[in-house]
Amino acid sequence: MVNLETQKTEARGPIVSQPELIEKAAGLNARYRHHSATAVMQGALENAGHIALVSSFGAESVVLLHMAAVIDPIVPVLFVDTELLFTETLVYQQEVSERLGLRNVQIVKAADIAAKDPYGALRFSDTDACCALRKTAPLQAALDGFDGWITGRKRFQAGSRAALEFFEVEETSQGATGRIKINPLAHWAPEDVRAYMTENRLPRHPLVAKGYPSIGCAPCTSPVAAGEDPRAGRWRDQNKEECGIHVVNGKFIRTGA
Repeated sequence: MVNLETQKTEARGPIVSQPELIEKAAGLNARYRHHSATAVMQGALENAGHIALVSSFGAESVVLLHMAAVIDPIVPVLFVDTELLFTETLVYQQEVSERLGLRNVQIVKAADIAAKDPYGALRFSDTDACCALRKTAPLQAALDGFDGWITGRKRFQAGSRAALEFFEVEETSQGATGRIKINPLAHWAPEDVRAYMTENRLPRHPLVAKGYPSIGCAPCTSPVAAGEDPRAGRWRDQNKEECGIHVVNGKFIRTGA
């Protein structure tokens, strides 16, 4: 595995304009509209440039990781270690990577945590700033070398995702040219995720059985009671629902990777 501290990976292809990216995404959506998740991922890796899979190695992450391992085990997998993750997540990341034979897992870490949050107290005063420091900024830096990235978002996860397409164009808050984002599981339902895990005998994250259907950093994730929204344990009792990875029209929306 490779450890990255905001260093860049391979150079991405020629920068194209936002309208050209939008046109390319529309063409890919038309081509793969009725295809399977596996076909969408394979099509992205073959036709969308230099692509990375971004994974939290969370509750449902193993589905995309398995697909990637079958299609191309050397596809770059970016895993952001915020240094506040559950020990179970760190162990699971290593076990899943080895079991699936993923050969290009890149551990992404912020290089300036010691300077900006030396005592780990930022999460108490400003959770958004903590997420930006430990997750959003280092991931964006790591993605600088890529033309696009694969996410685990699905239509059923939130109202704002009801019309989520397989291919979309990332927008920056400044309106600059973004990247293509690929959502192979956009059309999947919860039962599809469970069925895929069962059929392929994939290992579950150990915290799922302990009441954690959505898993983030340890200090900001709590168990979920029966009947609660699966993400109710994320930033509980705070006016916050996302970490800031996904940006649409300059606004953050929650992540499902």
